[in-house]
Amino acid sequence: MSQSPIYLDYAAATPLDGRVLAAMQPYLQDQFYNPSATYQAARTVHTALEAARAGIAYWFGSRPSEVVFTAGGTEANNLAIHGVMRQYPTANVVVSAIEHSAVLEPARQYACREVGVAADGRLDLADLVSKIDDRTVLVSIMYANNEIGTVQPLHDVASQLAIIKKQRWADGNKLPLYLHSDACQAGNYLDVHTSRLGVDLMTINGGKLYGPKQSGALYVKGSLVLQPLIYGGGQERGLRSGTENVAAAIGLAAALDFAQRERPAEAKRLQVLQQVFYKLLETQLPAVIINGSRKHRLPNNLHLTVPGFDNERLLIQLDEAGVLAAAGSACSASDEEASHVLRALGLSPAAAQSSLRFSMGRATEAKMIERTVQLLAKFVA
Repeated sequence: MSQSPIYLDYAAATPLDGRVLAAMQPYLQDQFYNPSATYQAARTVHTALEAARAGIAYWFGSRPSEVVFTAGGTEANNLAIHGVMRQYPTANVVVSAIEHSAVLEPARQYACREVGVAADGRLDLADLVSKIDDRTVLVSIMYANNEIGTVQPLHDVASQLAIIKKQRWADGNKLPLYLHSDACQAGNYLDVHTSRLGVDLMTINGGKLYGPKQSGALYVKGSLVLQPLIYGGGQERGLRSGTENVAAAIGLAAALDFAQRERPAEAKRLQVLQQVFYKLLETQLPAVIINGSRKHRLPNNLHLTVPGFDNERLLIQLDEAGVLAAAGSACSASDEEASHVLRALGLSPAAAQSSLRFSMGRATEAKMIERTVQLLAKFVA
């Protein structure tokens, strides 16, 4: 009987939580009605959809009307960026150099400025302030990086923007200045309360939360007007037309609820495993370099460079030995070029091509980490 693989790519995809599937099940079969229909059975489904919206709003610290359901994080990011920028054709957008491509690609459709990061992946706040001018209407800074796990000082960013906005008003500049954050990797391990973070727009993704893939939500501050991407029946306050995927919305709400309730204990458990990982690497593979901030980091992420070794070859060897890991973002895994995130950190192309990402999750145990490092040391030797 073959042994189950050791899965260490939770940043790419999480398995569907059984409790989430149970919450979704009725809406996949019996409760299939269109929530916009007028008969009682459909109104019951509509009530369930709005309860899911309220459940997400609870963790966002927002009103339910400020939650827009989308088909995943990529759509939510696109809605945030295009939704703002299309209204201001002469304005510009400022993003960090290590954003996910779902932010970088739409942002680059406009006048876009990219902010540098330090060698540990933390945002350079002074550079951010210097990149914002009188025509900047949107700043998009991810909450936690999907490759290196570095957590950004969102509250500090919001504080800087508040100072700039105050000065603008004093100068008679009435252009808005909004803060968006891609929080797709943050929902399991970090606080997503929008007013504590100081964001105007925020993206979450069910596929990273042990919820269904192609489920997501965008927080849109009540006073903020967005231009929709999809036109039609006017669902989601006109921001996302199309019959709602009720099962996915309910699954997303359940997944976020379980993740946030269990967050303190799970984050602590994974921090312990992360330290075990570090110590084993230090003793068995002392030449390995850890990328990203050690202090400001997701507890499930470990990104490392194995100098002189091709990451693709190592990943194949690990895969054959039953360990599933990654070289970086799953969305760009087929790209031949070195990761833009690692280049922004100052890594050489050679170092970037020698880098691996291990991301842990709910099923990860210490013995899996021990086995992984043991195998890695063997392949490197």
